[in-house]
Amino acid sequence: MELEKDLELKDGEEKLNRKIKKTVWNAINEYDMIQDGDKLMVCLSGGKDSYTMLDILMQIQKASVFNFEIIAVNLDQKQPGFPEETLPAYFESVGVNYEVVERDTYSIVKEKVPEGKTTCSLCSRLRRGTLYEAAERLGCNKICLGHHRDDILETFFLNLFFAGKIETMPAKYITNDNRFVVLRPLALVKETQIIEYANYRKYPIIPCNLCGAQENLQRQVVKKMLETWDAKYPNRSEIMFTALKNISPTHMFDTDLYDFKNLQSKLVGDLKVGTEFEML
Repeated sequence: MELEKDLELKDGEEKLNRKIKKTVWNAINEYDMIQDGDKLMVCLSGGKDSYTMLDILMQIQKASVFNFEIIAVNLDQKQPGFPEETLPAYFESVGVNYEVVERDTYSIVKEKVPEGKTTCSLCSRLRRGTLYEAAERLGCNKICLGHHRDDILETFFLNLFFAGKIETMPAKYITNDNRFVVLRPLALVKETQIIEYANYRKYPIIPCNLCGAQENLQRQVVKKMLETWDAKYPNRSEIMFTALKNISPTHMFDTDLYDFKNLQSKLVGDLKVGTEFEML
């Protein structure tokens, strides 16, 4: 009985592994993420998403026609109780090149952000700057982040509801200084798949004591909204994510994306002065 259960679990893990790997591979191809000679800095926070990203990228590296390097990088933000030995031990166990960057951004965030206010914005900026410095020092031309499909949808609605703009996390972009290309290999992967996969793999998850400890974030509100929609209307998230890939600038209101001012009918030049016509 135990053997049958173990075989069933192993079969389930293998099927899910193939599904996630195929989805990541599709994203790599669709957005032309990786080329020969790339050196990827894969950012590991100790959460399920970044563990899964590293796991799948290492599998693709072994089987891929691309010749690229991976270096796993963790930013130790000096959070109280952070288990410093966990990630190095994991990196050693899977045989990946790695570096742990130590920077006390935790104290800065706690000092600058009033109690009860959202820490994510400042924490993200500090992390980003530190990781860019590390990427330059390590000679990496691309930086991989572990955001998944649900993160991208949530960000879309956060910007729509609270920032008044239609924008989200892209699968691939270049930094403002043109130094690095930033990739999100899990951009097409569902969070539910990552949760299930992480349970199979038994990753040594490290909780975040900053944003992870804030229960009333607007992101959590949006997450619950999307979960409610999906429960009531199955595949709602699938449809909404597909919409992010089917944008019609001519049917929006952004004059920077479409030249509405110079939009004229071909008939305009043929119309005589004084000609009357019905506006449709």
